[in-house]
Amino acid sequence: MSDRAEPHRVKSYLLVLQNTICQALKSLDKDLVIRQEEWSRDLGGGGRSRSMKGEVFEKAGVNFSDVWGGALPAAATASRPELAGCKFRAMGVSLVIHPTNPYVPTSHANVRFFFAEKDNSDPVWWFGGGFDLTPYYGFEEDAIHWHETARMACSPLGKSAYRTFKARCDEYFKLPHRNEQRGIGGLFFDDFNERNFNFSFAFMRSVGDHFLPAYLPIVRRRMHHPYGKAERKFQLYRRGRYVEFNLLWDRGTKFGLQSGGHTEAILMSLPPLARWEFGWQPAKGSKEEELYENFLKPRDWLGLESPGP
Repeated sequence: MSDRAEPHRVKSYLLVLQNTICQALKSLDKDLVIRQEEWSRDLGGGGRSRSMKGEVFEKAGVNFSDVWGGALPAAATASRPELAGCKFRAMGVSLVIHPTNPYVPTSHANVRFFFAEKDNSDPVWWFGGGFDLTPYYGFEEDAIHWHETARMACSPLGKSAYRTFKARCDEYFKLPHRNEQRGIGGLFFDDFNERNFNFSFAFMRSVGDHFLPAYLPIVRRRMHHPYGKAERKFQLYRRGRYVEFNLLWDRGTKFGLQSGGHTEAILMSLPPLARWEFGWQPAKGSKEEELYENFLKPRDWLGLESPGP
C-alpha cells in the first residue's frame, strides 16, 4: 500500500469534524451564539475560527487552521531537530470548552497533521492530537466514562495503545511549576506515522470521532446540577491553572504564535473569567479537597493495571 500522504483528505475530514462538533454543542445549548471568522496568514494559509457563548457553555472555541510556510517553527521541531528549516504544511482542529456550571468539566481536544519536506528529500508527515478533561468537582462515574471512551478510540491500535497515550497525556498536561495535574487526562499522541498514511489517518479520525461520545454524556448529566457562589468562586480559581498551563507550557499555543497564526484564535482557549488567590488551600474534608486528593493525580481509572487472577 502506498505511503503517500494526502493532505486534501485530511482537510476535508477536519472541516466536517468542526461542523459536527459545533452542531452538537448547539443541540445542547439552544442559546448558543456562534461567531465565525475566516482569516488568512501572510506567509501562507489561514483558517476558520468559531467562538461561542451561551447558557450552558460560557465560552467555547472550535477552530480549524491550514497553514504553510518555508520553515517549521521551533515548537514543531523540538522532538525533530533534523526538520528545522523545512518547508511545511500544518492543519488541524482544536477546541476548548468552558461551561458555565462548575459541575460540568472544561474539555480540550485537537487533531492535527504535519507535512514537511526539504529540497531533494522525501517528504515527512505525522499526526498528533488527543483529548483531556479538567473537572472542578470530581465524579468517578464521569472519569470512568471519559477514559473508557478514550480506550475505545485507541482500539484500532490494539490493547496497549490506550495505556501508552494515557500515560503521555498525564505527563504532558501537568503544571511543572506547581507539580500538579491539569485534570484527569485522557489521550495524547504526537509524531504518529505508523504503517502507512491510511492506517495513521484512520487512527487520527478515531480520536476525533470519539470526542463527542466522551464529553456530551457528562455535560448532560451535570449541566443542571445546582451550585452557588462558593462553587463558582472555586471554578474561577481552578480556571487560573488552565491559563497558566496554556500560556506557559502548551506547545500548540507556542506553535500558533511562532508560526504567525491568528492570535485571537490561538488565545480562544483561555476562559472568559479566572481568578488567582495567594496561598489558597481547600478546607479539610471538602469537595474541593477531594478534587485534589482523588482526581488531580494520575490514576488507573479502568483498573487495567490491577493484577489478574
